[in-house]
Amino acid sequence: MAIPQTEEPFDAAAYLAWEEVQAERHEYVAGEVFAMVGVRQSQNVATLNLASTLRQALKGTPCRVFVESVKARVEAANCFFYPDVLVTCDPRDRLTPDYVSHPVLVAEVLSESTAAFDRGSKFAAYRMLDSLQDYVLIDLAAQRIEVFRRDSENHWVLHDYGPGENVELASLALQMPVGQIFEDTEEDATVPAAEAAPR
Repeated sequence: MAIPQTEEPFDAAAYLAWEEVQAERHEYVAGEVFAMVGVRQSQNVATLNLASTLRQALKGTPCRVFVESVKARVEAANCFFYPDVLVTCDPRDRLTPDYVSHPVLVAEVLSESTAAFDRGSKFAAYRMLDSLQDYVLIDLAAQRIEVFRRDSENHWVLHDYGPGENVELASLALQMPVGQIFEDTEEDATVPAAEAAPR
């Protein structure tokens, strides 16, 4: 999250109209809008790894997978977010082309600048979605995947997965290897001398 981008509070309709003509994406929280921060290559790769795996697994089902640029609306919290990955299986979401209101799964790839918000206030808002069953946090630094799963008593239970394990996404009756999500996300801080030297 960044500093608010407008001086006057927006309502949801004004935000949607304003956001449609912006060059950059902004999230909306209770009347204020916040510019989205850029991501590292490794975060983008992890996002695509998860989304492509889900897309392949859910072909032929009513479920749709979206990546980064589709908003999730949390009406009860008066928020719009741009999750890294979301899945909806609800036909009502086909009636609102600008956003999704009934996701069954939301995933966020953590970064130093967003981790506290993703784990805290954003998760608190997402929990207000009756449809949401799995909230997935992908921690590249720790090479861990945390799945917060809603149980039958409406409690959120943490399931933690690491290298060599399979992530269970109960909402979609799917499992996938942790390594598949982290594939090709390693970052090399060293630049070969031939590339670094000016010519």
